[in-house]
Amino acid sequence: MNKSLTAFLFLCVAFAGELFPQAAIKASVIHTAAGKTINNGVILIKDGKIEKVGEEKDITIPADYIVYSRKVVTPGLIDARSSIGLSGILNYAHDQDQLEKSDPVQPELRAIDAYNPREELIEWIKKFGTTTVHTGHASGALASGQTMIVKLGTAEKPVRIIDSALMVSFTLGSDVSSNFKKPGTRAKGVAMLRTEFLKAKEYLDKIKKGEKVNRDLKLEALAQVLKGELTALFTANKAPDILAAIRLQKEFGFRMVLDGVAEASLVMNEIKESRAPVILHATMERQSGNSKSVAFDNAALLDKEGVLFAIQSGFEGYVPKTRVVLFEAAVALAYGLPFDKALASITINAARILGIDKQTGSIEPGKDADIVLFDGDPFEYTTRVCEVFIDGIPVKQTCD
Repeated sequence: MNKSLTAFLFLCVAFAGELFPQAAIKASVIHTAAGKTINNGVILIKDGKIEKVGEEKDITIPADYIVYSRKVVTPGLIDARSSIGLSGILNYAHDQDQLEKSDPVQPELRAIDAYNPREELIEWIKKFGTTTVHTGHASGALASGQTMIVKLGTAEKPVRIIDSALMVSFTLGSDVSSNFKKPGTRAKGVAMLRTEFLKAKEYLDKIKKGEKVNRDLKLEALAQVLKGELTALFTANKAPDILAAIRLQKEFGFRMVLDGVAEASLVMNEIKESRAPVILHATMERQSGNSKSVAFDNAALLDKEGVLFAIQSGFEGYVPKTRVVLFEAAVALAYGLPFDKALASITINAARILGIDKQTGSIEPGKDADIVLFDGDPFEYTTRVCEVFIDGIPVKQTCD
């Protein structure tokens, strides 16, 4: 091996070591979200991944590892549904890209084309332990556009895209008619979506037969939903809207995630039979409009019935645009959701619904080192987030 190549490799190794500092985390309690809680535990981080996790007595910390010590450690938090990066911190038109109101059906709109990785809100939620976000076009249109998954990143690399196109956001209910001239009623909204799906099916059939078609981005996106390449994310809060979403799923056979489900208790059997996972709207969402009947114990009810669910921060049309998902799960905990299920709803279960559970969502060897260090109970309001690691890199290192 020549000297120049040796020098180059040395620099690469040195740079990698600087980019991914090797670290050890010691904690009184480690909530792994992998079915095990470890007391007096240690986590070793190497090259951005979790190297080892276990009791302190069983793990030797290498001398060159940076050591962090805190009371409680959890996986990095996952916000299962947001419009952060598309909707900015202020109510100015130039940073409100989460809902295009020129047409009620626009599944072709890509979140990646509007995402701003330097939006102030992103730095804000990182301070509360959020490391991964499922963000994109908001509800409010029959088909408002696509969603994406991002790691929140560092100052040098503000974003790492995990999946640039994961779901298409659909909405059923009166929220749509408040934003568009049509549809005016629920039945019209469902009929319009059914018509578009039938067009997409015909478009897809022609392509399969080798027939020449004029490229149509709208039908292309809906065809991806029909093929299972994109998941249908249906925001439906009122019982009739939840049932309508389930009927559409049965008719066309696409993968579906239910979003919101304020009146889940009224149609719980149908939700269970659909086997669709649920992303609950923020527990502290204002109880008005289609969400008027939302209950604080919605998460506990879904858990009791064995429905896979996650909790989201949500989105609002006013400052500050997003909430802290940690606080939302804490409210669900106060209203009957067990601690481990509350944590799972913003870590591993969120990862499962988003299809990233092999990569993140729990503290296990081989997974991304997305980790949060607390000075107390994570769901206690007075507890502080002290350190946040994303891909093994500390992005927050103070208790403020």
